[in-house]
Amino acid sequence: TDAEVSTRKKTFAEVQTERLDQAERTVLIKCPSKLNEKKLLQYLSSHGNVKSHFFFENRGISALIEFSEKSSIASLQDAVGIPGASEHHVVPFKSRLFTFTLKNPVSQQVEETPLRLSPQCHIPVKDLIQKLCLADSISSQMYILLNEYQLTEENIKLRFLACSLVRDFARAYFPDSTVKPFGSSVNTFGKLGSDVDMFLDFHDTGKHATKMKKGPFEMEYQMKRLPSERLATQRILSVIGDCLDNFGPGCMNVQKILNARCPLVKFSHQPTGFQCDLSVSNSIAIRSSELLYIYGCLDSRVRALVFTIRCWARVHGLTNSAPGTWITNFSLTMMVMFFLQKRSPPIIPTLDQLKELADEKDKHIIGGYDCSFVSDLRKIKPTKNTETLDVLLGEFFEYFGNFDFRKNSINLRKGKEVNKPESSPLYIWNPFEQDLNISKNVNQPQLEKFIAMARESAWILQKEDKTQQMINKEPWGLAALLIPFGKSNSSRMKNRMKGIGSETIRSLLDSLKLNNANSQQKAVGK
Repeated sequence: TDAEVSTRKKTFAEVQTERLDQAERTVLIKCPSKLNEKKLLQYLSSHGNVKSHFFFENRGISALIEFSEKSSIASLQDAVGIPGASEHHVVPFKSRLFTFTLKNPVSQQVEETPLRLSPQCHIPVKDLIQKLCLADSISSQMYILLNEYQLTEENIKLRFLACSLVRDFARAYFPDSTVKPFGSSVNTFGKLGSDVDMFLDFHDTGKHATKMKKGPFEMEYQMKRLPSERLATQRILSVIGDCLDNFGPGCMNVQKILNARCPLVKFSHQPTGFQCDLSVSNSIAIRSSELLYIYGCLDSRVRALVFTIRCWARVHGLTNSAPGTWITNFSLTMMVMFFLQKRSPPIIPTLDQLKELADEKDKHIIGGYDCSFVSDLRKIKPTKNTETLDVLLGEFFEYFGNFDFRKNSINLRKGKEVNKPESSPLYIWNPFEQDLNISKNVNQPQLEKFIAMARESAWILQKEDKTQQMINKEPWGLAALLIPFGKSNSSRMKNRMKGIGSETIRSLLDSLKLNNANSQQKAVGK
């Protein structure tokens, strides 16, 4: 659609700014069960124009209301009372989260038009498989999967609102701070139900530099000095974490994980229903988010392939939400990008090519690493590659099923295989911190399981007789790949493993027979 194209062509920064601004004009209301939508909007309009709204299910009905003017929120807040402290004492923090109940419910039960609720999670895989069987090609199956799993407009608004509500807290201490989402919430690869990664940012740089040149004095704030940036980060997060824990409406299970490589605060934000991870500004993570945003916007096949591969990997236990020796979604996404760079002609440019196109305002040097690349999508030439997703899916499995992981590593800057700098089983260069391997956690058995599954999937797609399967009402194409490869073909799986190095085959085959991830982890970790 045209609307889709116009939102697609905006730069990453423009989209972020627009969404954060939208979130500042937004409130969240817990609604009464018998709700007349017209009456609610009529009442809210008395505080100002309602620009957009939607309803969703979250232990009852909630409404997200976006006003045209920020001042409407203050007007509404003036009319709202503090809960009566009969059984509970309250922490008197006035947020943008409200509960509405009907004053005289009986009189208001007029003929109910049921509310349209926006789904905030995706359908289960078994329901997806049924939908896929009705499609007419693997390409359309992949687009169906994408449409079912990708973030909706409403869900994105809710994510930015969660950040904006946390920002209201941070501003009590740091009036200039902002809280922004990064990672899957903004890189176009987020799936419904995923966590919200957010970071606290104090750098409104640029605005200041010009003003400081004027006048005869060098001037600076007196600030508390600490021996390291890490310590400052830990202190700030510790205080904000306590603050959310003690005063944050709907912030539950707050955990401060301050000794991690990247210190963070985890909490569950009940009003929006999200699991949130809050850290302090990480510029490189934002560059990665923007890089993926660019790749996701360049060609519609990119996102369809990534969502498909990630769903496939999850079904077969190759990825797991718990940390461990599994391949992460980020590594998997990078493998798909690399594969698309290697097509002839390439479907997406290498990072070095994107750097060539960068101009002055795109220059970013972070901690000594050059993280520059073009931000204006119009400067990137569209690909001449016309391969269908049917072809690309099979070729992806073929390519990685036969990739020489022992010798080669995956480098997205150059878009080619280069010799491994060290002996990790899977080596994927961090696109920005060039001395890091983003898949260092992956062990040999997990990599071999991935190779076996890729070979098996390539084989299923090649031997398939689509017409026959459709007549027999059997799952075909992508649907056939999303059903766990069970005991029926374990003998064939043994053949897939030929030439993969025998030392871990036994533990691997054991792990394939175990179905729950826990015992699988023990078997594979031997």
